[in-house]
Amino acid sequence: MKLEGIHHITAITADAPRNVDFYVRLLGLRLVKKSVNQDDPTVYHLFYADEHGSAGSDLTFFEYPNSRVGRAGAGMAHRIVHRVASADTVDFWADRLGAESVATSRVESGLRFADFEGLEHELRVVDVPDTPLPARSTEVPAEHALLGFHEVHAAVADPRKSERHLRETLGFDEVGAHAFESRGTARGGGIVFEPSPGRSLGGAGTIHHVAWASPMDDHKAWRERLVAAGSQVTPVIDRFYFRSIYSREPGGILFEIATIGPGFATDEPAETLGESLALPPEFEHLREQVEPLLTPLPDVRQWRPSAAQAS
Repeated sequence: MKLEGIHHITAITADAPRNVDFYVRLLGLRLVKKSVNQDDPTVYHLFYADEHGSAGSDLTFFEYPNSRVGRAGAGMAHRIVHRVASADTVDFWADRLGAESVATSRVESGLRFADFEGLEHELRVVDVPDTPLPARSTEVPAEHALLGFHEVHAAVADPRKSERHLRETLGFDEVGAHAFESRGTARGGGIVFEPSPGRSLGGAGTIHHVAWASPMDDHKAWRERLVAAGSQVTPVIDRFYFRSIYSREPGGILFEIATIGPGFATDEPAETLGESLALPPEFEHLREQVEPLLTPLPDVRQWRPSAAQAS
């Protein structure tokens, strides 16, 4: 039983309109679901991903307007590594981000930058067998699209217990110094532990949790394995678009194990994903109360190719 790499990564923003502009217009991702935080339905939960909302490409944000800027530190993932196709693509992004006054730095593996609230990203050319997960965008040429997650970087005060948990409970393989990967039958993704820069402070620009992908048939077995290992784990929670369990690894990072499916086209056509507010059935009765509380967002259709362009 193996996890299929990263399912999604959830972070926090204080400014949903600017967040949409950064991740849809600038980075070329697709807004595949405009919904609400199911634990606090008065705030957005925005989902950006590839064209189909695939596990492995799904970056999500809770919007807490006017929240403080957070600080990455111990017990928190702090950098997201995305796969890209080529060195030419790295050059494209250095130019594109620079033209938008986004500071970048070249690293041996690719290009690093942060969003407007300080959330770190890295673009990296990697040789893996996984199917690329691109989105279509009028702003980003197809050959330079982001292709899905490769790994996250995280800080813990003492990595030894965290690394043992990954190996013995979650079945990750050690692939380098403090680097671990879970590779299933279709995809893989990993985590790298780095020295802690100090205490973390949750807020805008920080990662709330990292979700690992499980085939539906394995999901209950993962919960049983976590319980047997002594982890405090939630019951299975039906999020409508997937099912979830949550626990904290020994270093304090919140991990989720989420099912691959049912998927984001469960309640709206694939062609118009993310264009209107989608509420799971148990939240639909709150629509009239919730919609006036949510921040108006840019029209994402302006950054989507037409049917003629897409073909």
